[in-house]
Amino acid sequence: MSAAETRPLTIPERARVLVFGDSWTWGQSAVVPTRGYAYVLGRERGWDVIVDGVRGSGYLRPGIDGGTYGERIAALDPGLDPDLVIVQGSINDRREDLAELHAAVTDAWDALADLYPDAEIVVFGPAPHVLPTERAVARIDRELAELAALRGWVHISPIAEQWITERNHRRVIDPRDLHPSTAGHAYLALRLARDLAALSAPDAVEQ
Repeated sequence: MSAAETRPLTIPERARVLVFGDSWTWGQSAVVPTRGYAYVLGRERGWDVIVDGVRGSGYLRPGIDGGTYGERIAALDPGLDPDLVIVQGSINDRREDLAELHAAVTDAWDALADLYPDAEIVVFGPAPHVLPTERAVARIDRELAELAALRGWVHISPIAEQWITERNHRRVIDPRDLHPSTAGHAYLALRLARDLAALSAPDAVEQ
């Protein structure tokens, strides 16, 4: 199967946005969770953001306060009707059997696309919590990129774009639990907002 062409994003100015992911989306290691990147992104862009982050969760791994991504997608409110869905992560799958990742991602994304057929869907790949990036984390990101390309979905890769390097790792990542610090969450929100803007057609923003 060949990759579908990725078209520019169309995001309303006052968008309703679902940010779905793991502990990074939950806001872990920020001074309070609401200083996490997903909340910051919403405030900075003026979006109505619904944050669905579960610590420890992944496509293959159940979370502390919820199941796998597929199980959690099945429990989402079909009436939410988001304009944009950002699916983040997950490094939590790095110690699971990655031979099963393709099927788990496919099933989860099929369900998400069926649930919100009118939404733009952006895949926000895992970011490195340690350097050098673990091979399993890099593999997860590559597989997500390939599967997103098949659907024509946007894939944003902090690994490929080198958001976190030796130069800024200590500022972005809290060494106590290897999650973004408050400043790190603000940085992630800024980088994500820039990528989303760059991936949107100049005339594609609905008023």
